[in-house]
Amino acid sequence: MDRIEGRNAVLEAYRSGRTVDKLFVQEHLGDGPVRTILREAKKQNTIVSFLTKEKLDEMSETGHHQGVIAQVSAYEYASVDDILKKAEDKGEAPFVILLDGIEDPHNLGAIIRTACLAGAHGVIITKHHAAGLTSTVVRTSAGALNYVPVAKVTNLGKTIEDLKKKGLWFVSADMNGTSMYDIDFKGAIGLVIGNEGDGVSRLVREKCDFCASIPMKGEIDSLNASVAAGVLMYEALRQRLQ
Repeated sequence: MDRIEGRNAVLEAYRSGRTVDKLFVQEHLGDGPVRTILREAKKQNTIVSFLTKEKLDEMSETGHHQGVIAQVSAYEYASVDDILKKAEDKGEAPFVILLDGIEDPHNLGAIIRTACLAGAHGVIITKHHAAGLTSTVVRTSAGALNYVPVAKVTNLGKTIEDLKKKGLWFVSADMNGTSMYDIDFKGAIGLVIGNEGDGVSRLVREKCDFCASIPMKGEIDSLNASVAAGVLMYEALRQRLQ
């Protein structure tokens, strides 16, 4: 299930330990049950949006939202340490995919699927302005989520800094970067893929060690985010198999 509606259902989701990615609350509701839900949201650091009743009515699938709708994860998130542990257990240098604001769940699912096939040890996504692990992502990943841990972080730049201290270096996808054929993808590496429209944000890109571009020959100059991620992942795999 992607959405849970109604005060009791949302509160039970929190208390049962389910991961709530986003919470939508009707404006100007401040009674006891809503305050309780907001306290639980604060504990879990859930993104909360306050909307008009009309907007919630549009979002509602049941018509009985009672002023509260929760977007819940269809799959459990891992931690960044879980991803590193997977690489360690396999005796391999970490190969991690970091996604800077991928918003389309079909793109996210496709990237996770390719990450599995390309030998990546895990995927890191952002908490804000990005798709979570919805049922659409689970379907599109075609079972890859059973093998590829996905971690969700608040600050991707801070995560990159932390991982650098553990020996990883980072390559950002950038159409103005160095040809991917001239970049060394071996060793402990993080590959950063940007938002479908804006690419990798400046602050994140500046924390990366290299920028990689995909050579193109044609009348248009960009690829779908999941396709670009796949091309770069497979260049990394080609090098890492040598």
